Amino acid sequence: MRPISADVHARGEGLVSQPARQTIIDQWTGLHATALQAAMRMSQDEMAALIGVAKRTVAAWSEKPETIIRPELQRALDTAYGRADEAVKLRFARQLKADDDAEAAAASGVVALAIAIAVVLRNAEVLLVCRRDTDPSGITWQFPAGIVKPGATPETVAIRETLAETGVHCSVRGELGSRVHPLSGVSASYFLCDYLAGEVENRDEIENTSALWAPTEDVTRFIPKQRIFPPVLRALEGEQ
Repeated sequence: MRPISADVHARGEGLVSQPARQTIIDQWTGLHATALQAAMRMSQDEMAALIGVAKRTVAAWSEKPETIIRPELQRALDTAYGRADEAVKLRFARQLKADDDAEAAAASGVVALAIAIAVVLRNAEVLLVCRRDTDPSGITWQFPAGIVKPGATPETVAIRETLAETGVHCSVRGELGSRVHPLSGVSASYFLCDYLAGEVENRDEIENTSALWAPTEDVTRFIPKQRIFPPVLRALEGEQ
């Protein structure tokens, strides 16, 4: 069952004007638990410690959002949500609305905005770009990404946009997963890529101020850990 949230489906601004505490989850799923984790800005380790489960359980919620969580953990999630402050509850409601909007768009045949994100590795380094204008989502440093237009494949977009933004040629090793981005609300697909050739440079000076290779162990100095998609974080930690 979908969450009951005051005025969420009636109008978008309801999420701002209505108290976030009115959101009620009848049955927690992996999608809801992952949304709560993002709203609380917690890592998988932190979320696991809060709920009292293994990290792999939290990872499974992200990978299988349709999973119905077992009863004793339903109660633990109720408690975690109930103790959260209003800012967390508001972010949680926004994420659920973004998920609902994506679901509604898919059901109606409307093409939702989709992006392909390239996580390009070169030995123990990852490729990053710095956006020129502050992104509405609050992110500055990002992985190279591009909009997936109708008829294009996400893998091709990831490779093409990486070259266009940074001058780096890469190949896709595999897909890391996809999600509705908790901050921007777009449908994001993530691809683990291998460096092939090219010297990094900022080729898109209109959009970006810089492009560089960052040590994978230092990536959270550029992008807050809680904002990194968990499968991406695991890949950067060498768990792929």
